[in-house]
Amino acid sequence: MKLSAIKIGDDREWIDKGYGLVKFDRDSVIKNTSENPEWVHFGPGNIFRSFIALLQQELLERGIEKKGIIVAEGYDHEIIEKIYRPKNNLSLAVTLHADGSIDKTVVGSITESLIMDTELPDWERLKHIFRSETLKMASFTITEKGYNLKNQNGEYFPFVQSDLIGGPAKPQGYMGKVAALCYERYLAGKLPISFVSMDNCSHNGTRLFEAVDTISGEWEKSGLVREGFREYVNDKSKVGFPWSMIDKITPRPDEKVVEMLRADGFEDTDIVVTAKGSYVAPFVNAEETQYLVIEEWFPNGRPKLEKAGAIFTDRTTVEKVEKMKVCTCLNPLHTALAIYGCLLGHKLIWEEMKDPDLKKMVEIIGYREGLPVVVDPGIMDPREFIDTVLNVRFPNVFMPDSPQRIATDTSQKLAIRFGETIKAYLKSDSLSVKDLKIIPLVFAGWCRYILGADDSGSPFTPSGDPLLADIRNHLGDIRLGDAGSFHKQLYPIFSNASIFGVDLYESSLGEVAEGYFSELVAGKGAVRRTLKKYVSEV
Repeated sequence: MKLSAIKIGDDREWIDKGYGLVKFDRDSVIKNTSENPEWVHFGPGNIFRSFIALLQQELLERGIEKKGIIVAEGYDHEIIEKIYRPKNNLSLAVTLHADGSIDKTVVGSITESLIMDTELPDWERLKHIFRSETLKMASFTITEKGYNLKNQNGEYFPFVQSDLIGGPAKPQGYMGKVAALCYERYLAGKLPISFVSMDNCSHNGTRLFEAVDTISGEWEKSGLVREGFREYVNDKSKVGFPWSMIDKITPRPDEKVVEMLRADGFEDTDIVVTAKGSYVAPFVNAEETQYLVIEEWFPNGRPKLEKAGAIFTDRTTVEKVEKMKVCTCLNPLHTALAIYGCLLGHKLIWEEMKDPDLKKMVEIIGYREGLPVVVDPGIMDPREFIDTVLNVRFPNVFMPDSPQRIATDTSQKLAIRFGETIKAYLKSDSLSVKDLKIIPLVFAGWCRYILGADDSGSPFTPSGDPLLADIRNHLGDIRLGDAGSFHKQLYPIFSNASIFGVDLYESSLGEVAEGYFSELVAGKGAVRRTLKKYVSEV
């Protein structure tokens, strides 16, 4: 049982073992998509295969749509070379239900996979696609940092600086390549298109627009592109940059899932760790719960994804849903569990939900500290959303999600996941920021986590983070058992509004977080004692 060996009409073994197979003429869809492409997706990682690609697959199977999705990868080329192409762009989506059952679906809606490298023939193919009048949208799941042009000091990354100087001929960075492809569409007659970020970050469409706009503006200013390109990028009737909110927990491929698939006789189970640190496999495992809410802004039309469960609405509603999820009802809870789970030796999120102190911690952050500032989006209830997160999604024992994975790039997440709540308290006439007791405990816990020793004193390697070295440098040689004050070491961290969204000292939380940190580093077992102390007091 191999993906590359599937034959239409000769699939009884797959069906007997509970695998959902492609139910449309894939050869015809591949041909139609190649000749008249409508949808390109950048960053075809795990959440794309387990969620977005399946939405289009449902529409293909119901005869609602006739075209598939062309994928392109501009950062980690091994995903295309080792996962997509060897399997004829097929993959297996494994849905893990809380009751222990699983769904196994062969994903066949992806028709072509390309590498975004200007030195390869794939680049010319991408340029051709973007000159096609039929192209409706280009969507993205490239992670939040994929849109960044500047470092924490406000300086352009070297590859961005190179792209700004070099123009659209041979860009190196992701956003430079996207801008170059957008320029192809401009040259082809100012053709309409929508660039749809589906990444898990605040105001994602604006983040994408600002990157493309900046690059297009610099190119035009330097005479590297025709005059009018930036005006095209800013023409809302030609180019859309809708906001979206996406939610589906998609952990790395898990060995327990491998065992279940191998028991069926399914052979494509090798997990690949690429040179750039991506964990991928021919299969992807994910939870059942999923949400996709998108702003309706498509100058050239779009697939009818609402018929597969996506919600299209106005920007105001998308923002309310996104802030509900990213700033309060899910992502902050995940980050808190990630930090303290690593410190307390947990390996899985569902295990943490059996820890009374950790469970109480996220309940306080969600219901008591976060929910009071949530604006009800009208299309889903915030309290019910948190209820599902804490009672169904996080405790799902079949979800192999780890605090170590979620702790990746924490410095890039804190401003959105907690800073927005702090700002809302500061603006409120009825709420006091001094009532926030556990959110600053998360900040102190993050600095304690950066020390790289768990609560028993055993060393561990913190997950990757672009500010890891900087934060360690500020913390200096602090060790477990040291006594504070640690104001000198912590001030450069807690005063950095680019990390937390606010200067914690100006927000009356800096000294609070310093005090928590002193307690957390007091010695072995201090993390547990401090956590228990403060969640019990609230």
